Amino acid sequence: MDIRKVKKLIELLEESGISEIEISEGEESVRISRYPNPGLMSFAPQHYAPPQQPPQEQRTEAPSEPQKGYQVTAPMVGTFYASPSPGAKPFVEIGSQVKPGDTLCIIEAMKMMNQIESEVAGKVVSILVENGDPVEFGQPLFVIEV
Repeated sequence: MDIRKVKKLIELLEESGISEIEISEGEESVRISRYPNPGLMSFAPQHYAPPQQPPQEQRTEAPSEPQKGYQVTAPMVGTFYASPSPGAKPFVEIGSQVKPGDTLCIIEAMKMMNQIESEVAGKVVSILVENGDPVEFGQPLFVIEV
């Protein structure tokens, strides 16, 4: 299959908002999905310019027992960003009050910036990853006390 056709399919996927497309042409077929299959190994591009000033420490140490509260997990493989741009104020900090629909962070996957929103109302009690960290599907990102 021609690489230009594959690129066009990727553009179609991005523009349409659909999550997956599969095309067969003779004996060849291609399947493009926004969300990687958790059973397969996926790689996301790692190209983050570190902020000019050292960020304030917002991460809590990994607890020996699970923390109580609603756990927000990564819906995809990618790179975690706490703010909309390097050097900008983070979307949330420990102690921030959030409500459903509030943006918690951005996960960059395949050069697409995906806003991760809160599904519950409450107080952010723990941020489990640091800005620029790679994250895996299902990895805990935040704990929100509801």
